[in-house]
Amino acid sequence: MNKLEKLKKFSTIVADTGEIDEIKKYKPTDATTNPSLILKAAEIDEYAPLIEEAISYGKSQGGQHLMETIVTKVFVNFGAEILKIIPGRVSTEVDARLSFDIEKSIEKAHQYISFYKKVGVDKERVLIKLASTWEGIVAARQLQKEGIHCNMTLMFSLAQAIASTEAKATLVSPFVGRILDWYKKTEGKEGYPPDEDPGVISVKKIYNYYNKFGYKTQIMGASFRNTEEILELAGCNLLTISPKLLKELTESEGVVPQKLSVEKANSLPIEKISVDEKIFRWMMNEDPMATEKLAEGIRNFAKDTVKLEKKIESLIQ
Repeated sequence: MNKLEKLKKFSTIVADTGEIDEIKKYKPTDATTNPSLILKAAEIDEYAPLIEEAISYGKSQGGQHLMETIVTKVFVNFGAEILKIIPGRVSTEVDARLSFDIEKSIEKAHQYISFYKKVGVDKERVLIKLASTWEGIVAARQLQKEGIHCNMTLMFSLAQAIASTEAKATLVSPFVGRILDWYKKTEGKEGYPPDEDPGVISVKKIYNYYNKFGYKTQIMGASFRNTEEILELAGCNLLTISPKLLKELTESEGVVPQKLSVEKANSLPIEKISVDEKIFRWMMNEDPMATEKLAEGIRNFAKDTVKLEKKIESLIQ
């Protein structure tokens, strides 16, 4: 067995892409999308019909919010196509420009679920991705009460993770590689050994905290820069991996030991922290990496959504 097959014994593998052919190739259980991945996939001619259908749908609906309707439908079209070839769930992201708007985030989640229902996709197969701002977490709390599953993205800190699980989020996505990027730049280092990688350490802390105190929220390591980071998190509930790194794992042989386990977590001396809004904001303020990377991630996803809108605009006749 190659390393990917061995890794699947310990963690659920999720494809981090909007490209359907790549998902077919690596046979993951779940898939995640975001504005950047959808924008990249939208540049591929093969997927043009998904965008064309969304434009036709938007025009047929009319109303003042044509572009918003079309972009929402584009995301759902890609998600629905992906769900035809995977057995599990797809994550679909709320517009990053709504990251500080509780009501609009909830409204967008409802719209996604409605659109998915119209194409025959049950809400159980959809994870609504929300930025791990305080507002995103409050929105997730309400959506989870309604039975809508949430994936808290752009996660860089234990504060975000604790607040998200206390809101009963289904899933959290700590961004391993982006944490590594920040520390490499800030500390002027070329890299770190896998077990000292700051992004890996962050996910381990979240995993151990959740399992020590019996939280049901699942953890999905995300945004990897190399296969060493991935293998160091063998045992994490889920790992979302880009096609490039999936290929590297498929072409590699060797031992893949389990690194994370509930038993290990239970043996650790961890202090429980209750996170309300004031504590959340203070903990984030005390963590410059988390504050900077969250803001940067929101900005960049928003930029790619605008680029997607411009592409669609050029196609509307």
